[in-house]
Amino acid sequence: MPRAPVYEIDPAAFHADPYPDLARMRAEAPICHVPQLGATLFTRRDDIFAQEKRVEVFSSHQPDGLMSLLMGENMMRKDGAAHADERKATFPAFSPRTVRDHWKAQFEAACAAILDALAPQGGCELVRDFAMPVSGAALRVITGLTQLSPAEIDAASQAMIDGIANYAGLAEVEARCRAATATLDAAVDQARDLDPLSLVAVQRAAGLPDQSVKANVKLAISGGQNEPRDAIAGTAWALLTHPDQLELVRGGAASWRDAFEEYARWISPIGMSPRRIARADSVGGVDLEPEGRVFFMFGSGNRDEAVFDAPERFDITRDTAPSLAFGAGPHFCAGAAASRVLIAEVALPMLFERLPGLRLAGEAPFAGWAFRGPLSLPLAWG
Repeated sequence: MPRAPVYEIDPAAFHADPYPDLARMRAEAPICHVPQLGATLFTRRDDIFAQEKRVEVFSSHQPDGLMSLLMGENMMRKDGAAHADERKATFPAFSPRTVRDHWKAQFEAACAAILDALAPQGGCELVRDFAMPVSGAALRVITGLTQLSPAEIDAASQAMIDGIANYAGLAEVEARCRAATATLDAAVDQARDLDPLSLVAVQRAAGLPDQSVKANVKLAISGGQNEPRDAIAGTAWALLTHPDQLELVRGGAASWRDAFEEYARWISPIGMSPRRIARADSVGGVDLEPEGRVFFMFGSGNRDEAVFDAPERFDITRDTAPSLAFGAGPHFCAGAAASRVLIAEVALPMLFERLPGLRLAGEAPFAGWAFRGPLSLPLAWG
């Protein structure tokens, strides 16, 4: 039977910059097995968009996957009714109306306080000093874990992100992840006097079991901290390195939302989503065997030359509707509305408005392929 062609990678080079390898995969072997990752990769946008919806073949239920083993079985690792029930239970915390009417004002207040403290300094490292605390402050209120600081939220998120991408099986990475999940479980146990629209509160009100409440809180923190953090800093960097694009926003020809959506397409903060092959199937002339592992490479699909013109170019005027930045199908990101409001309606406009003369003050190294973003971003203003 035809098996997926094998594509070898250098893991360190792939972590530093996956885009050259992903472009070759799309051109030469769009469905390929990468031994270093122990998975079959889907790299073309339309294949990912179509196949992600076939949950009977590409199952999110992965009891032996790193996320389930380290963080508990959250709604992202469930299919069908089990997934739908938990998604419905969490919806009151994440609905567009809740975000607009309840959370947005709290996002603005936290962001203003952070900027008030930064403004007199004349410079900062944006990831650490702005993007991280803004994202963490938002998650504190949304989850209900207000006893944790933004820095504690960020540290727990990063430890979990590292843990679920630990395909090399490094013991110290797993240990940090397990310590972080234990901290979050304890915080959920201690959570009292909750905002009724917080994630812990709405799940308890819906009658979800304690292990599901905890697993879904950890899911929200693992994805809801790093993605906004990296997208806030990354979009700011993209605009500052493309001043013509920044002028389009300042002049009203484009919006902050346009800039964020294009950045999330161009450098996808969440670059892939894993699936378990639930039954034998064939896609694109490649036979897939049960219990194999598939990675849907969102970061590759978002640079698919068949869908996006000059996809390697940052262009906030392009149509980003085909983007896979928030996934597709039944597992489309539950926190998309909160992310869009926090980044495009609060953090980015307030950053550029309240720090006049904002400019780069050094290099901004990027890293990652499953999760990608700037490691640091030195800025100055005034």
